[in-house]
Order: sequence, then C-alpha cells, then structure tokens
Amino acid sequence: MFLRRLLNDYTKAVRLKTLCNPWNRHKSFAAAMSEALDKLEVEKEARKEAKELEGEAVKDANRIKRTLKRKKWVDWKEQDEKDAANGVKRAPFDPADRIKRKKSAILLSYCGANYYGMQRNPGMQTIEEELFKAMLKHKWITEDSFEQIQISCFQRAARTDKGVSAARQVCSVKLPEELDLEAFNADLPQQIRLFGVERVTKGFNAKDQCNARTYTYTLPTVAFAPFEEKVDDVHDTFRISPELLQKVKETLKLYEGTKNFHNFTSKKSFLDPSSKRFIMSFTSSEPFRSPQDIEFVTLKVKGQSFMLHQIRKMVGLAIAIVRGNTTAATLERALTEERLDLPMAPGLGLVLDTVHYERYNDRYGKDGIHNPLTWQAQEAQVQEFIEREIFSQIYKTEAEQRNMLDWIGTLHYHSYDTRTEDAPPPSSEDKKVKGGDDDNDE
Repeated sequence: MFLRRLLNDYTKAVRLKTLCNPWNRHKSFAAAMSEALDKLEVEKEARKEAKELEGEAVKDANRIKRTLKRKKWVDWKEQDEKDAANGVKRAPFDPADRIKRKKSAILLSYCGANYYGMQRNPGMQTIEEELFKAMLKHKWITEDSFEQIQISCFQRAARTDKGVSAARQVCSVKLPEELDLEAFNADLPQQIRLFGVERVTKGFNAKDQCNARTYTYTLPTVAFAPFEEKVDDVHDTFRISPELLQKVKETLKLYEGTKNFHNFTSKKSFLDPSSKRFIMSFTSSEPFRSPQDIEFVTLKVKGQSFMLHQIRKMVGLAIAIVRGNTTAATLERALTEERLDLPMAPGLGLVLDTVHYERYNDRYGKDGIHNPLTWQAQEAQVQEFIEREIFSQIYKTEAEQRNMLDWIGTLHYHSYDTRTEDAPPPSSEDKKVKGGDDDNDE
C-alpha cells in the first residue's frame, strides 16, 4: 500500500513537472524512479540521524540529572526574606566547593587486617571509607563527592578482598593543587598511608590505564613439606631443601603464558572469553626467616589482570602438587574444559605489590608536563611501611594461629578430579563483601 501510494504521488508529480518543463519529457521512467528512491533513502537517513541526536541529548540530560540529584536549588532571595523573618542567618558559603581540582594519581599502602576489603561497602569498615573521610575533612573532596564519589572521578587500580593488603595501590581522583600529605596521614589509621600524589592527564583512569599487576603471596615453607611427613611439631623449625624449592619454582612456571583459568575462579565457563588471562611471570624468592624464626618464601606473580580468587587457587594447587597430594597433570587438566575440584590457599599472605603503567609512562612520562608513575621518590617510605605494617602482621598471625598448617591438613579432602555438582554457596561472611584479587570489577 505504501509503495503504491508513493508511486501514485510520484506519477502525479512527474506529470505536472513534465507539463511545466518540456525538457523533462525525454527523461525515462526508470531514471526518474531511481532519483525518487535515492531521495527517499536520503530522507530516511536524515530522520535516523535526528533520532540518534535526540537520544544522545536525552542521555546527557539524564546523566546531568543523576549527577545533580542530591543538590537542591534554592531561590536565595526568597529564602533570605523567610530566614530574616524567623531570625535565622544563612550558613556561610564553603570555599571548598569552588576549589579547582585536577585529575591526580595517588599512591596508597595499607594493611588489610581488620578491614572488609578495599572497596566502599555500606555498614562495613573498608579502606576507601577511611580514605574518603580524611579527604572530606581536609576538603580534598566536597560533601557531594563524599556521598557520590563518582563526581570526583575516583577509580581504584585493583580491588582487594577482606584481610588482603596492598603495598602500592594506585587510585585516580580529582584533587586540589595544594595538598598537605603529612597532615592528611595524621588523620588516617596507622594501617593506611598515602605516600604520593602525581598530576595525570584528564582522561587518566587508574584501572583502565594499568597494563599489568604484580601480587605477592608470603607463606611458611612448611606448606611444601611432603604430605607423608608429620609437620605439626616442625612448623617453626622446618627448613626447605634446595631440591624442594626448585620443584616449587618449576611448578609455578607452568602457569606462565596465556591460558584459560576458568577452574581458578567462580561462575565462569571455559567458553567465556574473559576466562583467558596472560601470566607474564610466576616466581619464588629464596627462603628467609621471620623475627619468630619461622622460614618463609614469597611467591611473586605478574599478569595483565586477575579474576576473583585466581591467585589463591593457583597457589593452592601449586602447594598440593609440590606436597604430593596430586600431580602436575592436574594443573594441565585444570587449564582445559574440564571442571575440577581445586583447593584455595588462605588469604593471609596475599598482597597487591605493584600496579604497572608502562604504556602511560612511555607516552606521557617524558612530555615535560607529567611525571612517570614509578614512585621512585617514595620507595624507601613504602618499603618501611611494608615491613612494619604488612609483613609483620603476616609473620605474627602465622606464628600465633598457624593458618597455613591448618589449611594443608584439608588438602586430602579435595578430589582434584572432575566436579559435576555446583560449588557450595558462599558463607555469610563472604556475602558481606564482594571483591578479591579481581582487577576487572566484575
């Protein structure tokens, strides 16, 4: 019907035009029809573009509405008259609301013990909550930004779970140009310190611009003792042999490269593209002794990004292989489509060590305006904090509670074989906080 009506209207127009212009009488019907269809297509595209522009305008309006939804606009002349009649004076304007703020990167170190993770969580004691309170007190952010931190463009490089610490966490946020770090740190708990601030580009995002992350996992060497040995009485005196340490290093190296780690996280299938992760290196330090005279090693893994619980499951399976609870063949199977039952190491020794910005540094670090995000000037302070607040807590907790010793006693309960049933539901404590060694905020 539409095409027939179009043809009728067009025929009338052509006839009228033909009568008025003799030259057009010689134009073929096919050519005229082609011109009409072309014109119709142009009009259709124009309507589509107008609709898209209208849609973008609506999106922008909604975004502005969400940003300003907490603000209440007032007719101050009328309000002043009412206040004067009631004997009330208007509160003085807060100059902090008009301070010019620029995008910055901050270097943060914290001990995660006694905190429910990095990410802000209503009703929970978190690292971000302590940080935002101090920022508001020192007028680094406004009250609106404190309530809705996205206004200040805040973004963390990586989340950390309950009890997990960070040696060099980086966050991006808009901050004033004049900052007093010493006074600011005085209002933070002892377990949290802000060591540096660097101006960055307007589009900088601490998570998106990060091209790699390094985590460490510090644990007592008794975790690698052969499962046939009774280790209850040698927790404090066990010393790893060079041969056993070499086996640890060889096992960790099996994780390197681009592989499918769907078995090392939760709620991901083998076919999910995000299950593939690139591990650049996975190494072990030489053994060293803590102040309590317990022997430890520090495992260090560097990758582009990690999923929830991925590192703890990688460490857990590596320990089981070295101890003899299973073989390296289980690791190879875990990287295939099979769904296996794998152990997850305790969270105590896990630390976010470094976030890397090589690409950003190559592009902007030498432009004469911005500094590279390597934090060389703060390294001595950071190392002192790590030893005093983070590692000392790991050593002390392990010596007193023997978390690792208790955990390796559960390794024989795992089948290291195909798992068909659903994973057990999370505990009530796990439900309180969402996070982990997960850089993608999924």
